[in-house]
Amino acid sequence: MSDNKKIAQERIKILFEEADKIFENSPKLANRYVELARKIAMKVNLRLPKQLKRKFCKHCYSYLKPGVNSRIRIHKNKVIIYCKNCKKYTRIPLK
Repeated sequence: MSDNKKIAQERIKILFEEADKIFENSPKLANRYVELARKIAMKVNLRLPKQLKRKFCKHCYSYLKPGVNSRIRIHKNKVIIYCKNCKKYTRIPLK
């Protein structure tokens, strides 16, 4: 992995941590952090880790906090994440 990708990965991790901290006070700012993290990842052509991919909605790109603005269920060997902002589902198969 090149230096640029390592730096980008660290920054993305920091942005998601900050989004988690600030979500209660300012959900809009948390969404902005997710947007910035995605832009950084796209700029250096870096895949987001699985645990970070599940922290934002694939449709509206808003930061997801289970129980607050998202619902997570398991149904028929799938993890179903429902976003309360855009009212769409993300289905992730379980192995």
